Amino acid sequence: MPEPLAPEPLVPEPATPEPLVTVVGVGADGWAGLPGPSREALLTAGVVVGSERQLALLGGAVGAERVPWPTPLLPALQGILQSHRGSGLVVLASGDPMFFGIGASIVRRLGPAAVRVLPHPSAVSLACARLGWPVQDVDVVSLVGRPLETIHPAVQPGRRLLVLVSDADGAAEISSLLRERGYGPSAVTVLEQLGGPAERVVRGTAATAATAHAPHDPLAVLAIECVAEPATVPLPRSPGLPDDEFDSDGQLTKREVRAVSIAALAPVPGQLLWDVGAGSGSVGIEWMRTHPACRAVAIEPRADRRERIARNARTLGVPALTIVDGAAPAALRGLPAPDAIFVGGGVSGAGVLDACVAALRPGGRLVANAVTVQAEGVLAAWHARLGGTLVRIAIQRAAPVGSFTGWRPALPVTQWSYLR
Repeated sequence: MPEPLAPEPLVPEPATPEPLVTVVGVGADGWAGLPGPSREALLTAGVVVGSERQLALLGGAVGAERVPWPTPLLPALQGILQSHRGSGLVVLASGDPMFFGIGASIVRRLGPAAVRVLPHPSAVSLACARLGWPVQDVDVVSLVGRPLETIHPAVQPGRRLLVLVSDADGAAEISSLLRERGYGPSAVTVLEQLGGPAERVVRGTAATAATAHAPHDPLAVLAIECVAEPATVPLPRSPGLPDDEFDSDGQLTKREVRAVSIAALAPVPGQLLWDVGAGSGSVGIEWMRTHPACRAVAIEPRADRRERIARNARTLGVPALTIVDGAAPAALRGLPAPDAIFVGGGVSGAGVLDACVAALRPGGRLVANAVTVQAEGVLAAWHARLGGTLVRIAIQRAAPVGSFTGWRPALPVTQWSYLR
């Protein structure tokens, strides 16, 4: 009978170097609510950096040098980290430092091995605990440093939202937006100073004075239960919004063709689209609406159309859409590499498709539409050269014909889609 094999000796992992920075999450209850590891980090710190409010929460318990954040914070962050390197630096953050917090910004600059993060319950966790909401069933929108219109795609019937705000007028502004969208009956709860001695919860609706108009504590979370008025038509995230949702001068990829085009572009969270010859911006806007992490660049040479694209992007909840002044191919130089490209205008322009195909990374998708015979010929030539899929999209809409109803065809669209 063979002897049993001796167990292999355990090889210890290499020692983890001491972090350059410790980021400590602190709640509205300050020092009293900190767990042991967070207190120890602060008691042994050489320098503590945070906002005036966060530093005041420590009271007299911490003897380290205290450095308040300058305004604006992010441009100064790298210099502060560098100037206090090796001094036992501790950075204070509100709640969970990695949830819309300074911790993520520091890790991006120094790398995860150089940063130790000691989190506190986030405002979202505390709000859900107060309300009895399952965290996984809630949509979270941060309006801290972001335009108010960012909330638009999340406003859907029956959804629960938690909105992070940064000033005392957040509830009034959001309630006004909800009323304009036809969501006046929505329940709006303001949760102030969560976890601290001054915690306060005020309940109302988007139409009531208690939450809709009165200022509140700047350190607040808004909880919204979306309820639409009977005549309100929701605006889904799926492609194919009604054409009249876009301000347009006629340069608009129509609803049905737009839906087919975006399906061919295959939006993936975090990926970047170039919308070349953007017109009203509809394709880039709908790409971004499919997921909050989707990004898009709209390239448009006309100033009036660029202004229109910006209005449409704000109205439909994607104000982060990047708008570039210029015409392809020259305007494409220097842009970040795309994952997908849509060419809705200028297909037959010299060098446009050449530049777009060259810019695609492996796995990238290109979709180009044409309505003229000349542009259709260009797409047929590219299809013969590179392959891909060539389809013709024909849409007919019912319309009055005298006292009867007949079909009126729209201009057919030839579409070439190519996967690199």
